[in-house]
Amino acid sequence: MALIVQKYGGTSVGTTERIKCVATRVAKWQAQGHQVVVVVSAMSGETNRLIGLAKEIQSSPDARELDVIASTGEQVTIGLLSLALKAIGRKAVSYTGGQVRVLTDSAFSKARILSIDDHNIRRDLADGNIVVVAGFQGVDEAGSITTLGRGGSDTSAVAIAAALKADECQIYTDVDGVYTTDPRIVPEARRLTTVTFEEMLEMASLGSKVLQIRSVEFAGKYKVKLRVLSSFLDEGDGTLITFEDDRHMEQPIISGIAFNRDEAKLTVHGVPDRPGIAYQILGPVAEANIDIDMIIQNVGHDGMTDFSFTVGRGDYDRAKAILDQVQSRVGAREIAGDKTIAKVSVVGVGMRSHVGIASKMFRTLAEESINIKMISTSEIKISVVIDEKYLELAVRVLHKAFELDQVPA
Repeated sequence: MALIVQKYGGTSVGTTERIKCVATRVAKWQAQGHQVVVVVSAMSGETNRLIGLAKEIQSSPDARELDVIASTGEQVTIGLLSLALKAIGRKAVSYTGGQVRVLTDSAFSKARILSIDDHNIRRDLADGNIVVVAGFQGVDEAGSITTLGRGGSDTSAVAIAAALKADECQIYTDVDGVYTTDPRIVPEARRLTTVTFEEMLEMASLGSKVLQIRSVEFAGKYKVKLRVLSSFLDEGDGTLITFEDDRHMEQPIISGIAFNRDEAKLTVHGVPDRPGIAYQILGPVAEANIDIDMIIQNVGHDGMTDFSFTVGRGDYDRAKAILDQVQSRVGAREIAGDKTIAKVSVVGVGMRSHVGIASKMFRTLAEESINIKMISTSEIKISVVIDEKYLELAVRVLHKAFELDQVPA
């Protein structure tokens, strides 16, 4: 008997009929002798609807109250799924994040999990229940409802699996695994049998929507066995996210092409090139809880420099307003921005032992007259910022150049 944590996303529970299908699938796992905890998202489109209602009342809703509103979508789903399980003769009990006691910090809409009390879940599992938990949410020390940000149900599932020391955490989505890139852009994209935590972490951070980055961080840190599966297929092994020293792992140089349209660039032109200038520019942005991605500093003439960085497109206006406020303080000539960029990345642990990956990537893009605006690298990835209009072309030609449509020998 194994302890399994399963997570179902919004499309998997998008209608009552799909919820009934999830109940049937979950019941089969329990019938095989497994203990099952199910973590669910809100029904597809529900969170957007709720946020839209809030914005009809207040254009920039209070963060605490917005979390109260947004968290109700998952509460509906856990109730419906529990009813569906009971309707087919299974014992089930539902819990909100607060009832489980998923303790988080107080960063509303972007809260981080601090601890999970697994007592109630273990008690109910021992009594033969299927436990259904609302993903995406928790409570802070004051008892205020918090949410974990977009895709936070993945994080909830992996964190609960870690707390329970589950045998496996299964993430059910509308795709049957992790692909070399988005099949909607490249029909020849292949499903990967395995991918390392490092590669998946890079892919998640670079724009892959299959898993949320924090869920991969949790899984890697606590060694949670993680598998991505389709909720619309009765069979299939999906993609196992594993460790690099697994000898059965595929060994391509490049495992995938990741991309992100949700990017914006900000440039601070003409600031003095002196110690501390980077902190003076980026400090206020970071204090506003805005994630900064790629950073480039170019030294110009007469001791002046230009400083560029990227943020999520949704944070662009706030970041630009902060820079406008610090412009005179740092002595900047101009603040410029660009919301028409995208990021494309090649990812693979094989890059550690192979040279020439960067030159091949740059040559491939140059042959299509695609200009590179920014470059960032790590041990296992190379990312470039390009004009958004060239994004799909760049993904297609890179996928072909690195022969990702071919099954490794």
